Amino acid sequence: MAAKKVSYSEAMAEIEDILEKIENEELDVDELAEKVKRVSTLLKTCKDKLTKTNEQVETILKEMED
Repeated sequence: MAAKKVSYSEAMAEIEDILEKIENEELDVDELAEKVKRVSTLLKTCKDKLTKTNEQVETILKEMED
């Protein structure tokens, strides 16, 4: 099954939710490893989206200079 693509804002909201649960000690040890892995995946998604957006903006700005 393919993973659902999440938007940047959805990913950030989920990261914030998980971090809040970790800070409030709401997760047990079994959930903790799973949630840390999920945060890692979400962070990679956000980084990829930011990198792609940056490249697009740079391309647009370069085209405007020409």
